[in-house]
Amino acid sequence: MATDAHGHLSDLLKQAPLAEQERRRLGLACATSAWNPEDFTCHEELARNAQQDKAPRIFLCFALHPQLPAVAAVQNRLAIPGFSSLLTFMETLAVEDRLQGIGETGFDLYNPAFRHTEAIQDELFKAHLDLALTRQLPLVLHVRKAMHKVFAYKQTLKRLPGVIFHAYSGTLGEGEALLRQGINAYFSFGTSLVKGRKETIRSCAGLPLNRVLLETDTPYQPLRGFAFSSWQDLPVVLQAVSRLRSDWGHAGEDRLESLIDANFYRAYGSPG
Repeated sequence: MATDAHGHLSDLLKQAPLAEQERRRLGLACATSAWNPEDFTCHEELARNAQQDKAPRIFLCFALHPQLPAVAAVQNRLAIPGFSSLLTFMETLAVEDRLQGIGETGFDLYNPAFRHTEAIQDELFKAHLDLALTRQLPLVLHVRKAMHKVFAYKQTLKRLPGVIFHAYSGTLGEGEALLRQGINAYFSFGTSLVKGRKETIRSCAGLPLNRVLLETDTPYQPLRGFAFSSWQDLPVVLQAVSRLRSDWGHAGEDRLESLIDANFYRAYGSPG
């Protein structure tokens, strides 16, 4: 069985209405993230139906995306007090054991608009981190140009059951340092491997293989020439990982996939 460590299923369905049928056909378990009640309700219903039909599992995550404050500022809505209802909704989900992860949260300092909201991102991240710690849930991180901020929380992060770096964009050295600090970190890789991002390639080639995950970030990280990312991208990403891992030898992509799948279930605290 294949696994997709991070995506946005409700958004994928807008692009590909048969995506859930395709996921089941492929035998693909996935983790999906939402930032609003409408998307979460969609995900939860899909997960419930999959469980009833004994189909591959959907792992449910919720968080306020770190880009949300900048989007809200442009749209002149969801000012800081407006985030409280979403945080309350997230806390309710966690208390009711309806989440398998808190995410994607984190920091995005990629451009001036995002950097302008850094203080709000800090405030929101602390709320997410506190909840993940209290409920002992994995934390799914979105981090761009902001790994220094992650290290500022290293003592708290090491107390979490898992920290999943979605679309890992840090350096190999930073990933190794996180593990040395005792953080139960996993590093998820997607289509950026195929697009040739050198630092991502170095990280995927050098980090411990039992810490590597695969993802599509559906529908937001398409391969070149495609309008959106989908489940079909996973074999392409797997092939890229296989080519990079000289320590893997010639055991075959099926065995590599099984090992990465085991990482996925371990990262999300499930026996698989």
